[in-house]
Amino acid sequence: MASILQKLITPLFSGPAEPPRNKVTVVGVGQVGMACAISILLRELADELALVDVMEDKLKGEMMDLQHGSLFLKTSKIVADKDYSVTANSRIVVVTAGVRQQEGESRLNLVQRNVNIFKHIVPQIVRYSPNCIIIVVSNPVDVLTYVTWKLSGLPKHRVIGSGTNLDSARFRFLMADKLGIHSSSFNGWILGEHGDTSVPVWSGTNVAGVNLQTLNPDIGTDSDDENWKEAHKMVVDSAYEVIKLKGYTNWAIGLSVADLTESLIRNMNRIHPVSTMVKGMHGISEEVYLSLPCVLNSGGVASVVNMTLTEDEVAQLQASASTLWDIQRDLKDI
Repeated sequence: MASILQKLITPLFSGPAEPPRNKVTVVGVGQVGMACAISILLRELADELALVDVMEDKLKGEMMDLQHGSLFLKTSKIVADKDYSVTANSRIVVVTAGVRQQEGESRLNLVQRNVNIFKHIVPQIVRYSPNCIIIVVSNPVDVLTYVTWKLSGLPKHRVIGSGTNLDSARFRFLMADKLGIHSSSFNGWILGEHGDTSVPVWSGTNVAGVNLQTLNPDIGTDSDDENWKEAHKMVVDSAYEVIKLKGYTNWAIGLSVADLTESLIRNMNRIHPVSTMVKGMHGISEEVYLSLPCVLNSGGVASVVNMTLTEDEVAQLQASASTLWDIQRDLKDI
């Protein structure tokens, strides 16, 4: 006797299904991973979403919770497993796994603990998705992006760190808020390390093409009567502040990662401050990853914008690179 399915549907094609074209994997289903996942889903960027974690119950629960919302999404397939075969044919892999930053702990203290986790994760990603682009989000993000590049064997343009995309967003919000305008209407960049040695490019801050340094030559310096440099201090302190208040940060970084994913999936050639290999740029001679303005398209980092920086800004960028190199050269087993 024919089943309901057989009575309802007449198949016209029985060949193998096409692989997904815009599959996104999120490794790690903690607060950050799930904020990335939901932000990517709500922006309708993926035709398939895969989740991976070692905590099987949490992983299955998060998958089911998202699947139950499928009616309200444009992503028809949401899968999850602790086995990385579930990630096969991913275009983008977002890595958020690792031990979490504790209150008062610097990002750089996290590093060796997370390196040991990445040695398990990265080879599996590349095994199942050799053509993917990896976005590293786990902290300390610049060092772990370097580690991912080394462990993956992928070309440098396909291993990207979320970097100062979030720092710059925080900076633009805080500066715009003081000026009474929308974040998108204030233009400003934070480069270098995602963290304590990040570099605010005060020489490039502008609103509608009006350079703020021409209006106030002391902007961002100790001799600035208006104390604009407080905005950068707030950027550096903001993660620590949010962690102190709610225990973790997740929504802003999730939105930030979805924004990067959009530029990659949709081949947009938008410019983002993300962590990339900077050896040979701005007088940096070591193999370090830190954030510069990068053009992102479907191939990954297509190019890097050569920003016109002041001597002081270049010196700060070089100091940021040195801080990261001091950590990297002591890493074991990569």
